[in-house]
Amino acid sequence: MQHYYYANFYEFMQRIFVFWVLLVGINACRAQTSAVALSVGSHTSPEALAIQTGTSQMLEYLPLLHNKRVGVVVNHTALVGKAHLVDTLLSLGIKIQKVFAPEHGFRGNADAGEVVQNSTDSRTGLPIVSLYGKNKKPSAEQLSDLDIVVFDIQDVGVRFYTYISTLHYVMEACAENQKKLLVLDRPNPNGGYVDGPTREYKFKSFVGMHPIPIVHGLTVGELAQMINGEKWLKHNLQCDLQVILNKNYQHQLPYSLPVRPSPNLPNDLAIQLYPSICLFEGTIVSVGRGTDFPFQVVGAPEKQLGSFAFTPRSIEGMSKNPIHKDQTCYGIDFRHLNQYRGQFTLKYVIDFYTKTANKSKFFNKYFDTLLGTAKVREQIIAGLSEKEIRAGWEKDLQAYKLKRQKYLLYP
Repeated sequence: MQHYYYANFYEFMQRIFVFWVLLVGINACRAQTSAVALSVGSHTSPEALAIQTGTSQMLEYLPLLHNKRVGVVVNHTALVGKAHLVDTLLSLGIKIQKVFAPEHGFRGNADAGEVVQNSTDSRTGLPIVSLYGKNKKPSAEQLSDLDIVVFDIQDVGVRFYTYISTLHYVMEACAENQKKLLVLDRPNPNGGYVDGPTREYKFKSFVGMHPIPIVHGLTVGELAQMINGEKWLKHNLQCDLQVILNKNYQHQLPYSLPVRPSPNLPNDLAIQLYPSICLFEGTIVSVGRGTDFPFQVVGAPEKQLGSFAFTPRSIEGMSKNPIHKDQTCYGIDFRHLNQYRGQFTLKYVIDFYTKTANKSKFFNKYFDTLLGTAKVREQIIAGLSEKEIRAGWEKDLQAYKLKRQKYLLYP
């Protein structure tokens, strides 16, 4: 691939402007009309009110990258229109030095938990540095040839979704090595509410880096501001951070992702159910990995768990070795239910625990890690209702909501 680098800033800005005009046209054609349009009257065009990601605000951030040595933390979700951010920046003459890849890899085709190796991107020839596996944080050497780092990854607004853990380590590395971090913000598809227990200190892990509820109600840009403001980085460091905002976004607006954020979250329903259904990953119950409908069904090889049956298989690029592989599982198919969408619930975990014949092995240690506390598991075993369990985390949840207000970038 031939890369063009523009020494003349005027020429560079002209090219940006032409590209931006084309991008606006593309976005207008495929815009997601937000709920705001319903409240402002018929004289405002849907295109003018469409949610636009930070990545599409190119006139705001491209001048910051001109003649800089750039590193990008991206995966397959880093799209500008239909083109990948890396390809777009290269076509505009931005000097990308390397790509840092999170869980699931640069192209988003690695299984959950699968080690992502350092490699070279066949399309661009750029070196890819894995940030999943042993090396979760960029080293000083890996940052030494960079002037600025760009972070553009679609999150789903849940504490145990590991892209925000990668964000934390990238912020920390940038702070330690005096590198600027530019976050190109994206909407949070679960951003309309906040719920769940707040992570306790002793349960800090890669699926629980921060003392926040399971559903945190922040965009990546807002969370980055909170990480800085609360001094959660090592040694109370603060990152030189700039966030490029979404346009026309509000937390209560529905947002449908244009591409699946990871292999096993294929659609809006799976993303809405993910905060609640992922808790089953800490039990003997399958969440549908190894099927064409992951995170939309739950079940295990016990007929009393439900009337819906499915059989997990090995699927390359999604789940090579799913729990209960090649066994018939019985449970619930959420694709035909309208309950509990767009909210967090313990209902199904409690119901399955009540029905299982294998109570002594139902939970594993990962359940407490996901919840960020051991109390919920203990309360379920003790027979408490969801209402009673919720009462135990309500005080911390209200305190978090007050803290969250300081870092909101959107209404």
